[in-house]
Amino acid sequence: MEADDASPPPPSWTQNKSAAAIDASSGPLAAAASRLAARSRALPSSRDFHFYNNFPAFKSPVGAAAARAEDSLSILGAAPLLPRQQPPFPGGGDLDDAHDWLVALNDDLLERFGASMDEFRAVREQEEKDGRKAVPQEAGAEDGFQVVHGKKKKKIGGGDEVVAKVEAFGGSSSVKMATKDNSATPGTKAKVPFHIPTIPRPQGVYHIVVDNSNKPFEHVLLERSEDGSRTIHPLEKLPMEQLIDRSIPNSEPVKPPALDDTPFTFVDDLKTLEVLAMKLKSATEFAVDLEHNHYRSFQGLTCLMQISTRTEDFIVDTLKLRKHLGDHLREIFRDATKRKV
Repeated sequence: MEADDASPPPPSWTQNKSAAAIDASSGPLAAAASRLAARSRALPSSRDFHFYNNFPAFKSPVGAAAARAEDSLSILGAAPLLPRQQPPFPGGGDLDDAHDWLVALNDDLLERFGASMDEFRAVREQEEKDGRKAVPQEAGAEDGFQVVHGKKKKKIGGGDEVVAKVEAFGGSSSVKMATKDNSATPGTKAKVPFHIPTIPRPQGVYHIVVDNSNKPFEHVLLERSEDGSRTIHPLEKLPMEQLIDRSIPNSEPVKPPALDDTPFTFVDDLKTLEVLAMKLKSATEFAVDLEHNHYRSFQGLTCLMQISTRTEDFIVDTLKLRKHLGDHLREIFRDATKRKV
């Protein structure tokens, strides 16, 4: 009976693919990456790097390694598999530009890999459910993977043809479907690539003017000096004695109530913002936490603000309420009698 209840062994082609995955994770590439990480920790950084860089014995091999790395990244940036919208590698030795370019490219490649893995996982689950290997839909898909970024043409149902063209991660997408009843298959959910340019940017939806120029950030709501050369911080005119109240006695920390017992309010409209402002006016202390998003902007946008009093939590949509926050919360944050954490 035990032999009858035992699960059948996995098919040989599954074992072959598993062995290939194990080899890839422990093969030359993994070993090289491990050696590179270990050796990089021995290199000097920060002040030590600039000190050692004064000596030709150190500067010469480092310069050669940097030149080889830049050449490799330039070749990678010109690879035909990358999206046409992908800018070329920014040479010239600017580390910040090179880092931003590499991070963006890595994000795009990981997004493309994730989409392919999702499709592979769906095929594998269907194979396990049916107990047999799925028939490849196109040439080059014998290993179970299918191209989800690129051109693909396959038959479904009773001969209905689906032609999908998706530009390689980051490009525009257009999908044309021709079915008998001109409707989508019930129960299916369309995939939305994360990097397509048609996804609305928050600054476009909420009419936020964003300065993406490469220069120091300047707050548009701050007062300027008499000669107009710089902005004035709201607390700059106050003496230090008013900013730090040293007369407050020490007190024992108060344990906050349980999360389930703390009321929560999501502030995403003007009416709820006014309620928050009224409650903060009567509070003597509150905690603030900010979250920002820099994927769709150069310098970043504050997209969320959490404000917590001793008895209540608030999450503020700072994108939707951006132009109203100053009018309702400026005086509260400026009030030196309120303790902010």
